[in-house]
Amino acid sequence: MYLKRVEGPRQITLPDGSILSRADLPPPDTRRWVASRKAVVVKAVSHGLILRAEALERYALSDEEFDLWCAAVEAHGENALKVTAIQKYRQL
Repeated sequence: MYLKRVEGPRQITLPDGSILSRADLPPPDTRRWVASRKAVVVKAVSHGLILRAEALERYALSDEEFDLWCAAVEAHGENALKVTAIQKYRQL
């Protein structure tokens, strides 16, 4: 099997003991962002699987949008990424 050469690690071990690999990342052409996909991208960037700039470019995200995802996860956990929970966790 041929493995494509990539910068950085191919997989990382998360603090809970689970393994996150590049294969677990959503495809680059993702258009429907559910909470689980957002959470995987945030975990991958925060634990060093991919660089922030790479994630922004790969998924065509703005800095502001990604910052909102990160802030929501940091403040309230992954459930805050659900669209139905936005009003509940929004800080004005």
